[in-house]
Amino acid sequence: MSERAPSQLQRDWAPAEVWRQLSKPVFIPAILLIVALTAFAIVYAQTGGDAFTVLNTAITNGVGWWYVLAASAFVVFALYVGLSRIGSIRLGRDDEEPEFSTVSWFTMLFSAGMGIGLVFYSVAEPLSHMTTPPENAGVEPGTTAAGRLAMDLTLYHWGLHAWAIYVVVGLGLAYMTFRRGRPLSIRWLLEPMLGRERVEGWMGHVVDVVAIVGTMFGVATSLGLGVQQIMAGLDFLGWFEQTPTLAIVLIAVVTGLATLSVITGLDRGLKWLSNINMSLAGLLALFVLLLGPTLVILQSIVANTGSYIASLPGIALETWPLATDGWAGGWTIFYWGWWMSWAPFVGMFIARISRGRTIRQFVFGVLLAPTVIGILWFSIFGDAAILRQLTEGDMLVDGAVDTNTSLFHLLETYPAAAVTSVLAILIIVFFFVTSADSGALVVDILATGGATETPRLTRVLWVVVAAGAAGVLLIVGGSEALTALQTASIATAVPFSIIMALACISLLRAFHFEVASAPRYMRARIASNGALALGGAAPATDAEPAADGRRGGWRREISTTFAGLSRREQPAPAAVPSGEFLVALHEVPAGAVELGPDGVATVDEEQVAQDPIAGEVFDTPEFAASQAAVDLEQADGDERLAGGDDERQGEQGPRA
Repeated sequence: MSERAPSQLQRDWAPAEVWRQLSKPVFIPAILLIVALTAFAIVYAQTGGDAFTVLNTAITNGVGWWYVLAASAFVVFALYVGLSRIGSIRLGRDDEEPEFSTVSWFTMLFSAGMGIGLVFYSVAEPLSHMTTPPENAGVEPGTTAAGRLAMDLTLYHWGLHAWAIYVVVGLGLAYMTFRRGRPLSIRWLLEPMLGRERVEGWMGHVVDVVAIVGTMFGVATSLGLGVQQIMAGLDFLGWFEQTPTLAIVLIAVVTGLATLSVITGLDRGLKWLSNINMSLAGLLALFVLLLGPTLVILQSIVANTGSYIASLPGIALETWPLATDGWAGGWTIFYWGWWMSWAPFVGMFIARISRGRTIRQFVFGVLLAPTVIGILWFSIFGDAAILRQLTEGDMLVDGAVDTNTSLFHLLETYPAAAVTSVLAILIIVFFFVTSADSGALVVDILATGGATETPRLTRVLWVVVAAGAAGVLLIVGGSEALTALQTASIATAVPFSIIMALACISLLRAFHFEVASAPRYMRARIASNGALALGGAAPATDAEPAADGRRGGWRREISTTFAGLSRREQPAPAAVPSGEFLVALHEVPAGAVELGPDGVATVDEEQVAQDPIAGEVFDTPEFAASQAAVDLEQADGDERLAGGDDERQGEQGPRA
């Protein structure tokens, strides 16, 4: 008697069934590494009051230059694939439509991508750069020039570079999974370079473990920042004092909300929360815009856009090598490490919701649209705060910027400060929930070997792990809590940044093959009273010599334009239909064509672009629904058709 298949409830919650679905070579090492690194943070915090500052400085001095170089290279990669012919490739079957509407798609990727950070740094970062600019920047702190530089640096950290990092991972996953039918896992980005055998072996396991660990600490950093600002807001309102106990309670409450979101699933839970998030954030931004210095902010939006574009070439590769103030490590290097540690999480999430879009749509949606929103957001909050500081000078606390309370200080200068402060706290809570929710979903996909439907029990587990890591870093960090969070992101992103660079090279191999092998469709027309001979003249017979005097055979013509081809004077053969039809043209490199002395051209197949991952078949739902499966079925049909023609030719025998 056959065993009954497990029910959906068993697959989601039965420990034995959940354990069966996990990829043990990935899950076990990832959990052990997360526990070990968290324990290291606890022990290391006891070595001195500035322990995390020392560690942060050592890491940024060692890998800072690499982060700056890699982030700018990812921008170039994203623009290249989006603007070139590669951009026409669809992330799915050729006839597939996007799964989510454009509005829902945008709100989900933006809310999950940078939610907490946008709120946390909306006022704090521009003010910090204005009051404490880089020592080698050549501007006087607290001046109008420093304010202009502050906005350039802020948009540099939150603009194209940040989202290009997400494009690399998200685009690679969407292409390899929905176009080529591979499992939804980071390791498959390297298949065009390493091959299937290595990707399915220990190398692939290492890649996924690195992605899980980096994602967990990247999300933990964001959750820690969120808890810090929630506590600061409650303290600012006079409701609660900031204590470790309050931090633990807040983490527990918001983790519970994230767990509920996980249980409800992607379509209902996360989509609903994301739309609410963006609505509340938009409402708060509109409030500050309309009740603040509206004209100055509108002027600043235009000025900041132009200044950001103009300054980008100069600062994109700036590493401040002679500086001793640690500014680059505390800001740029931290951001690039933070974004890279988030890249597996955000990249896989936006891949999951981007099926059916073209690469060009993906790039311009993920790269440009959030950058525009970031310019609007920071221009509204940042310039309002900068103007307030320049005119009133009351945005600082003891002569310095308090990153936790700066947003609430700004809102205090507006009417209904208590209401807007509560609204800001709610936005942070919702961003906290969506970050933990989508982070758990992505890590669970990695831990199950790329399965798109994962057990809810393990998703809850990952939410608890991320929240626990955030709580530990906050509590053991003490006065260095923010530095501890930053250090965790920078350190865990180092190995994944190398994986991302290799993924760019690997994906370009696959993209270039697909572009080289993709047909170009052209419309042709055959008239019933005579037609243009496309590709050659009609066959000449002994009775009717060709124009060049030869009899018999085909006279092949080559022309750079259709006008250079000869016209037939006789009517078109009855077998050729009248009207319009489509011709699929496959481009062949000039170096692969050999023209013989008789004028006949042949193609050297070895010189034609080769698919780096051809011939691989997967017994998975992802492969069955991909364009690769469609291509394979068409190829099998062509072979069967060719075989049938050969058989019929053999039955007819040679012609006289």
